Amino acid sequence: MKLKLLITCALSLSLFSCTSRQEAEEAAKGSPSPVDAAIEQPEEHGTEVKEIVLSNPLNMEWVEAAKIIYDTKCLSCHKLTDEKVVGPGWKDVTKRRQPVWIMNMITNVDMMLEEDEEAQKLLEQCLVRMPNQNISQDEARQLIEFMRHNDGEK
Repeated sequence: MKLKLLITCALSLSLFSCTSRQEAEEAAKGSPSPVDAAIEQPEEHGTEVKEIVLSNPLNMEWVEAAKIIYDTKCLSCHKLTDEKVVGPGWKDVTKRRQPVWIMNMITNVDMMLEEDEEAQKLLEQCLVRMPNQNISQDEARQLIEFMRHNDGEK
């Protein structure tokens, strides 16, 4: 009897979680992502980004969202100043690098280190390969907005 109850509960939870996930996926399809209009690439980590359209003025919602990403995944290696920790500081990075380069460095580290001369120079300077942080293109686009804000853009 207890086994039947346990199996029934497990099946109920399984059905509930599948329905909830399906509903969440359907709901997410209706809401635009931060890069729907900005990136002409599919939302896959490792897909090369070829073009970015910057927002003017800055999208402050993206800046706020990226602050959380920075604090969680970037802060331990990158300062918002020009100070090098493990990786280079982010001060004026958007003045030194094109947004597409930054996006690809965040989401396509392996490709950049294999093919891009500037990325290879950074590796020689820092002596540590940037790890794959599993940052999506949407999150990387938000981080660029955060970097632009850090560099004084409005």
